[in-house]
Amino acid sequence: MKISTKGRYALRMMLDFALHPGVCTKIKDVAARQQISEKYLEQIVTILNKAGYVKSVRGAQGGYYLSMPPSEYTIGMILRLTEGSLSPVDCVEGGMNSCGRAGYCAANGVWRRLNDAINGVVDSITLEDMVNDYKKAEEQAGKE
Repeated sequence: MKISTKGRYALRMMLDFALHPGVCTKIKDVAARQQISEKYLEQIVTILNKAGYVKSVRGAQGGYYLSMPPSEYTIGMILRLTEGSLSPVDCVEGGMNSCGRAGYCAANGVWRRLNDAINGVVDSITLEDMVNDYKKAEEQAGKE
């Protein structure tokens, strides 16, 4: 399984919004800070906006902001929205096994454990955790 640029950039954009609480952030500012194409971010923010993850404000002082506190977003929520399923193989997607070989497939247990591990990790990390990690890394970089 490989996370696409859409998923990675959505995560970076959401982190950027979380790092600027109470501020309507313009996409051009996120693009400049994150060094990502503004046009690509506009496509991604549309997905986030439709899902209710961000809200928009029109006008000269407008922009986007998180619709919930960073602690209420898991990384899994953001990645699933932009990537779809995070399952490593189709036969364990959504908890239903559509493979006719599931009952005697030796690899099925491996795929299930891998799927559970992936979901366990992305669902246990919040956007707030990422903000805290970012601030710690920034602090450490300042000490060096």
